[in-house]
Amino acid sequence: MRGPLVLSRRRRRRAERSESDEAAAGRPKGTLDRGRLLGLFRPYRGRLSAVLALIVLSAGLGIVSPFLLRAVLDQAIPARDTTLLALLVLGMIAIAIATGALGVAQTLLSNTVGQRVMHDLRAAVYRHLQRLSLSFFTRTRTGEIQSRIANDIGGVQSVVTSTATSIVSNVTTVMAAATAMFLLDWRLALFAFALLPFFVWLTRRVGAERKRITSVRQGRLADMSALVEESLSVSGMLLGRTMGRQHALAERFERESAELADIEVQSRMAGRWRMASVQIAFAGMPALVYLFGGLSMAGGGAAISIGTLVAFTTLQTRLFFPVQSLLSVGVEVQSSLALFERVFEYLDLPVDVAEREGALELPAEEIEGVVTFEDVGFRYADNGEPTLRGIELRVPAGTTLALVGETGAGKTTLAYLLARLYDVDEGAVRVDGIDVRELSHSSLAGIVGLVSQETYLFHASVRENLRFARPEATDEEVEDAARAAQIHGLIASLPEGFETVVGERGYRFSGGEKQRIAIARAVLRNPPILILDEATSALDTETERAVGRALRDLSRDRTTVAIAHRLSTVRDADQIAVLDEGEVVELGTHEELVDGGGRYAALVAGQRRAETVLAA
Repeated sequence: MRGPLVLSRRRRRRAERSESDEAAAGRPKGTLDRGRLLGLFRPYRGRLSAVLALIVLSAGLGIVSPFLLRAVLDQAIPARDTTLLALLVLGMIAIAIATGALGVAQTLLSNTVGQRVMHDLRAAVYRHLQRLSLSFFTRTRTGEIQSRIANDIGGVQSVVTSTATSIVSNVTTVMAAATAMFLLDWRLALFAFALLPFFVWLTRRVGAERKRITSVRQGRLADMSALVEESLSVSGMLLGRTMGRQHALAERFERESAELADIEVQSRMAGRWRMASVQIAFAGMPALVYLFGGLSMAGGGAAISIGTLVAFTTLQTRLFFPVQSLLSVGVEVQSSLALFERVFEYLDLPVDVAEREGALELPAEEIEGVVTFEDVGFRYADNGEPTLRGIELRVPAGTTLALVGETGAGKTTLAYLLARLYDVDEGAVRVDGIDVRELSHSSLAGIVGLVSQETYLFHASVRENLRFARPEATDEEVEDAARAAQIHGLIASLPEGFETVVGERGYRFSGGEKQRIAIARAVLRNPPILILDEATSALDTETERAVGRALRDLSRDRTTVAIAHRLSTVRDADQIAVLDEGEVVELGTHEELVDGGGRYAALVAGQRRAETVLAA
């Protein structure tokens, strides 16, 4: 007798993980950990230090030219000293050449670091997605996943490749120029910097607005990517044309595109008048400096030389460009924070089916293949109805267990628990007495092979699709696997043979041909435990018999779990488990269950009646 249901392991794990995440974060949802952002650049500290050194050197050289210019105007020209004039001019040219060369080196290093960070982000997101359970992909649109990798990570490219170093470069330039301006004339410097705090405040307001709009824009980009992926795939095109919905799909795409265009305009125009006022003020400041200097001299104040005024305004021009760039970069960074939040959101997705520390690595050759389901319970949603309850089954090594029952009875779910595409909530699934949760993912993948009802082939050659199961397989082994799946003759008859490209999702082949290729792929993998999830559902009767013979030969030395609605395909199974509403209601051989007159017998009789009606 089973005791009362308790909080499932998965619910406890999620609750504990949620509490630990909140405690570790210490910040409200939707805010970005800046330390985590800076951590992206930590592996490249050496190169960044070199970039910083180049920036400081370039900024230091940049403030020398205005002093040389002042000497030209105040000393060399008035004194008609051509030698001094030539030296000063050569110095200015040398500084320009050196600054240009340093800029090239800085750009190379900074872009190299930025692209490495982009690569790290893309790889981290892709690897993390590979670790997520099947449930994530069943509830998430493929187009949205693609948008996170392409649009969101691509959107931060300018920030990580050039903006970070641009900030450091501009800050260094501003500090150097400001120091030089105070050295030239402190009164002019105070006058020039009077409005800077106001400009900084204004820019932060614009940045916050851009960040909000960017978040909305990326959501719309994800919607568009999902729509394109769904409607322009082979399946989507077939469905749209056969249902006469091409016009409706085109209109839907146009609506999404128009809304995205409006959001893009809002993003470009956010705070544009505010930034325009900043630009106008910057453009007018040199003129005001001349006015201030002129009035100061006219009023009898301390004399300001013409050379000082010209050198100061030159520095001011050099200062205002990096300041304006910093203000604009601030807006870009604020916008990019929304993208980083979306990227980190995917990186923070919990891994429900995680590999345990110290997971066992068992070679497939050492596995006998005894499979046991011990009081297995499972539900897809924490608060939903149980999909499986109290499943108790034992499959001896080298035997076949058939799972039958009405649609939704839990047959595929039970098989997926064996392959650990999901984790049980209660009980355990064991292979040779070892809980599958104790095995490493790679080890379990070598032990349990799956031929799914949903056959998937890559847009590649037949040989490449088969070798996906075992890349080191020889051509002879590939062809032997094709023969075992009764598909070798068809492939060999094609003009390009095994080099034939199967097309998008294998649409150059029929459903039955694709399933036989998938079976050949499983044969090549040669796992000791094989799951056949409606593996022959798309085959005609004659081909099904041929493949059935091959599968029976294949199953002699391995444990097989076969799921089928067509009961004629499982009558020779060593045992048949009948599932109903997530429970095993009958277990036995075909003859035993038919003689028992229960649920299985009713299913057999119903299929016979249906076949009789179809034959008539």
